[in-house]
Amino acid sequence: MPIYEYTALNAKGKNITDIIDAESITAARQKLRASRIYPVSIKEVYDTSRKSKSRTGKWSVSLPFSGRVSPAEMAIMTRQLATLLGAGFPLVSALHTLIPQTRSSVLKRTLARIKDSIEEGSSFAAALGQYPDIFSDIYVNMVGSGESSGTLEVVLNRLADITERQQAITNNIRSAVAYPILMFFVGTLILVFLLTYIVPSITSIFEDMNQALPMPTLILIDVSDFMKNSWWIILAAIAVVLIAGRHIKNTDKGGYVFDRIILKLPVAGSLKIKLAAARFARTLGSLLENGVPLMSALAIVKNVVGNRIVAEAVENAALNVEKGGGLGKSLEASNVFPYISIQMIQVGENSGELETMLNKVADIYENGVEAAATTATSLLEPLIILFMGLVVGFIVLSICLPIFEMNQMIG
Repeated sequence: MPIYEYTALNAKGKNITDIIDAESITAARQKLRASRIYPVSIKEVYDTSRKSKSRTGKWSVSLPFSGRVSPAEMAIMTRQLATLLGAGFPLVSALHTLIPQTRSSVLKRTLARIKDSIEEGSSFAAALGQYPDIFSDIYVNMVGSGESSGTLEVVLNRLADITERQQAITNNIRSAVAYPILMFFVGTLILVFLLTYIVPSITSIFEDMNQALPMPTLILIDVSDFMKNSWWIILAAIAVVLIAGRHIKNTDKGGYVFDRIILKLPVAGSLKIKLAAARFARTLGSLLENGVPLMSALAIVKNVVGNRIVAEAVENAALNVEKGGGLGKSLEASNVFPYISIQMIQVGENSGELETMLNKVADIYENGVEAAATTATSLLEPLIILFMGLVVGFIVLSICLPIFEMNQMIG
């Protein structure tokens, strides 16, 4: 059934924009007027009869729009859908109720298409699988398990919990590093201002005196001249480094080397490993709890750890598990995962409570990531202040030394 996007006036005269499914534009207008909504403009954005053949040979829906859905929007939508299902709404009715409440136009249109696919006989998981850019493999597989076991409401609540927890960790890390980054940025601007405007006006006095200047003063003058006359070289160099680095990182070999370097860094490496271990454990535990086979779960998890080295370790462990090895021993062979996580996974395997232990591992390392990020940023702030103080001190010393020498000559 076609889907139309409309702009209309409600009974109170308020301007609203939403979508509606109907057989035609005329039917859409009638449907809106029956709800006391008076359309101003209507345009078709999607027709469920339009489908295209994908490269894999499966039918896939053609997307007339592009865009991303934020984790926060996904978590809200998932939680609301679980609540509606828990209240006794059938899935199609729950989606129909949810669509007008969704703020994201991308997600709103996608949910409308999913509802149409379900009405045509598709399963919820299969309908979600048509939109891999929005719904991850984890999401689709867990929904499929929930449908099969009749626990879709529980699965959706768990998915919302996972998404909200991961988003909270990301927000906490960003909040922790925001202040040091702001300090560094403002301090850099101040130093640039000093070197390009203040310092030249002062050092020009020394140059006119035709006397030998101290080495620190000469260095300051050279740096100031370079910053004032060749600043574009610095900007060009920064741009080239950023563009080249991004290009290299996006290649398989370059990305692999970049990820390996990250893991070797003193603080960032430890933080990255803890974050990867937390994602691995949380995702794998949730998939196993919802009936996804271990091998299928490992194939999914390797794509969410966020590091090629860790992903390779998970892939090698999956190959070993397929041959009959234990998960803990297989992960230990990579020398990537933290020792405590390996021990807890082995305990879970031996006790038959692997899912429970994986969730505990995730709790430990999620809390560890937040604590480590807070500690690192608390140390970073005084280091930035110290660095700026040393630079400003060097500038003051370089200016004062010639003045002291002149006073001695006069005296």
